[in-house]
Amino acid sequence: MKEKIKIDIVSDVVCPWCTIGYKRLEKAIIELGIQDQVAIEWQPFELNPNMPTEGQNVTEHLTEKYGSTLEQQKESKQNMTNVGKELDFTFDYFDEMRMVNTFEAHILLEYAKKFGKQTELKMCLTTAFFSERKDVSKRDVLKEALQTVGLNAEEGLAQLDNDEARKEIRSKQSYWKNLGVNSVPTIVFNKKSAVTGAQPINTFKQVLSELIAE
Repeated sequence: MKEKIKIDIVSDVVCPWCTIGYKRLEKAIIELGIQDQVAIEWQPFELNPNMPTEGQNVTEHLTEKYGSTLEQQKESKQNMTNVGKELDFTFDYFDEMRMVNTFEAHILLEYAKKFGKQTELKMCLTTAFFSERKDVSKRDVLKEALQTVGLNAEEGLAQLDNDEARKEIRSKQSYWKNLGVNSVPTIVFNKKSAVTGAQPINTFKQVLSELIAE
């Protein structure tokens, strides 16, 4: 039995390009028919580790963080919405949308890994944030996501106050940062090669085909 291709996706729940990147990767995997030859693991990266509990208006946040004008933001959001449509994903940007803290979402993704539900939970949280106007820093939203993917909500939520679980996410984040990951998505293949950003489907196909051929 050939070893599976290990794919680490370093990403954040509230990163639109991470969602697009994953959906394109998924399409590449399906089109190549290699679903059973890859193992995907999500790795934590907080775009805004110091985001306060109440979050920040997205428009304000983007202006402050990237210096982008309203016009640029409008164009970028429209672009993402269009790309999302092609991949059957809904980006629903609205004026009161807030950028939120994602630390606890990452703890739950780590928890979901033990049950093989990581990708499912990741997509559930991303959908909650981008398509359903939900605040993924709120515990009732996190609880709902756990239930949606069939995980034990009480056990999962208990992880959020567990010092070990919190420490583990911090050390994983440091691990990837120390490897030089400073933008997401960063998609790492077999811990050897990596691509950053939401690459086209064909790029993923090429990388995967080469790995399969090895």
